[in-house]
Amino acid sequence: MDKTRQMATAPDGRTLMLAEWGDPDGFPVFALHGTPGCRLNRHPDNELMRSTGARVITYDRAGYGRSDRHHGRVVADGAADVAAIADALGIGRFAVTGGSGGGPHALAVAALLGDRVTRASCVVGVAPYEALGEEWITGMDPENVKEFGWALQGEERLTPEVVRLDEEFRREMAADPATALSGFELSEADRKVLARQDLAQLLRDVAVEQTINGVGGWVDDDLAFVAPWGFDPADIKVAVQISYGTSDVLVPPQHGEWLAATVPGAEVRLNELGHLGDPDTDLVERMAWLLDGS
Repeated sequence: MDKTRQMATAPDGRTLMLAEWGDPDGFPVFALHGTPGCRLNRHPDNELMRSTGARVITYDRAGYGRSDRHHGRVVADGAADVAAIADALGIGRFAVTGGSGGGPHALAVAALLGDRVTRASCVVGVAPYEALGEEWITGMDPENVKEFGWALQGEERLTPEVVRLDEEFRREMAADPATALSGFELSEADRKVLARQDLAQLLRDVAVEQTINGVGGWVDDDLAFVAPWGFDPADIKVAVQISYGTSDVLVPPQHGEWLAATVPGAEVRLNELGHLGDPDTDLVERMAWLLDGS
């Protein structure tokens, strides 16, 4: 059985495509990809994932990869899709982690499926736009500022720009992942991560797969981030770890600071490296924390 192309059905009948990695007999951890992204986003070393004892489950968020689009979705809607996948796999309780654009969706799962969630991790995730107002984009790279500016203008303005961004991203990844996001003022540490050879083919595959059926998922993510999320992070009752980078220019630190101050009892983990952190160390430490709650 190909565990990278499994299917589940959302409550409204949409198809959801998922994948499994790591230890098949381990404790289940949902890992929610960033924006853009797909189910192929994961650590490149499956043996390292296996060694953590986690059964890692990824999926194409609605509109990405081979999952059907959920037009007009809000962040909260992702929780029902995760529940449907867990049900399809026969999983009762699980942990959840989300990075970047996946961070708010991991918090939605924690808030809305709390009776099934052991622990949750939000890694360099954005805060609600309505919570930070004009400060939401302070310190953010100009390229991201432009993208979210289009989102604030609406779907009709945003969509053709995301089509163009996707075409550029595909070209950059095909040529050399190390030079991807060349227009962004990333930290030196982030550039070193992008230059890793073990990430190169993975990132090329992701670049193709995430928008293989169009940019709907990417567009819907951007629109959802600047709209009301559909849940209040202050209502989360499970243990949550908030991780953010002090030198992150994609999701500036005030986002993590707000989330850490708002999610009740949140444990805070800082890194000084940038948006991508230290993938190896972060994987081991994060999975250890998530599984400790199982």
